[in-house]
Amino acid sequence: MITKYLPLLRSGEFLSPLGIPAGTELEFSVLGQGEYNLNYCFTHPVTGKNLVLRINTGSQMHLADQISYEFAALKGLFPSGRTPEPLACYPQQGMLVMAYLPGRALHYETDMKTAAAILADIHSTTIPADSRLIRPDAPARAIYEECLEMVQHYYDWEKADPEVCALLRTLVEEIGRLPLSEPSDAPVCMVNTELNSGNFLINEEGKSYLVDWEKPLISEPAQDLGHFLAPTTTFWKTDVILKPQQVKDFAADYIAAVDGRMDCSTLSQRLPLYFTVTCLRGVTWCAMAYREYCQPGRQLRNEDTFRKLKAYLEPAFLHNLLENYVRKDFLA
Repeated sequence: MITKYLPLLRSGEFLSPLGIPAGTELEFSVLGQGEYNLNYCFTHPVTGKNLVLRINTGSQMHLADQISYEFAALKGLFPSGRTPEPLACYPQQGMLVMAYLPGRALHYETDMKTAAAILADIHSTTIPADSRLIRPDAPARAIYEECLEMVQHYYDWEKADPEVCALLRTLVEEIGRLPLSEPSDAPVCMVNTELNSGNFLINEEGKSYLVDWEKPLISEPAQDLGHFLAPTTTFWKTDVILKPQQVKDFAADYIAAVDGRMDCSTLSQRLPLYFTVTCLRGVTWCAMAYREYCQPGRQLRNEDTFRKLKAYLEPAFLHNLLENYVRKDFLA
């Protein structure tokens, strides 16, 4: 994939903002790919520092300039000390360059306190006065409406499984009865909204980080915490589903890590709402993505992702969400 970009990557247009002489031939290695982006690692020939080239292939937020949105978010988040330093942005090419950060993926069995500290630092960071981040009026309702849009792609598919459609419709109907538009006194902050274990970079010695800021918003902390803890998130890159006590312990660790920097008095009330609506977001996104994966000629394809998409749309998985996370208060 990188081959078609090489003329640009050797040009002064790309290299000069990084302080690299035009014509320098850099060596790029694949760092990873998401559903809508490609990431490559390279070394700055002058400083010797490792950098990351990120290339967008689409926008889940339906933005005309997705990469500039991400770049602005990274600039606002950098003071947290928990996110990559943004170095250069190339809007016309859909590219940005940021500092490389070391670390491994998060392990739910051992790294929950570290994750709580990371999120506490990020959520406590002051929102820049000129922030470009979108701020939904009712974030939980906005998540639900996004779910309706995503799941419709599956409903409209001629190959959709009727049993799966029926279960999804039930989940949509019952979660739609929650107080999604209820006003909240919770503080607002910059949230990631996509907190799967692979987006954390954990280091046993030294600082740990959160990367992949594709869909950040200004919202309340409970949106991130609900997403981080929900079974549709933890099961994505692992086979872990947290128990109620683990969720409660994490919330306590998070409040301790915030250490008075932010008002957490509404968290116990708001977390269950976001936890539940995130379950719907997970399976409706998978329904949409599963249809996309089954279309011929898809540009990016990850077989591990495809296997997970199928697992999330198994009737048994959807039944479990309905009975144990929607019709019961999992956090009671």
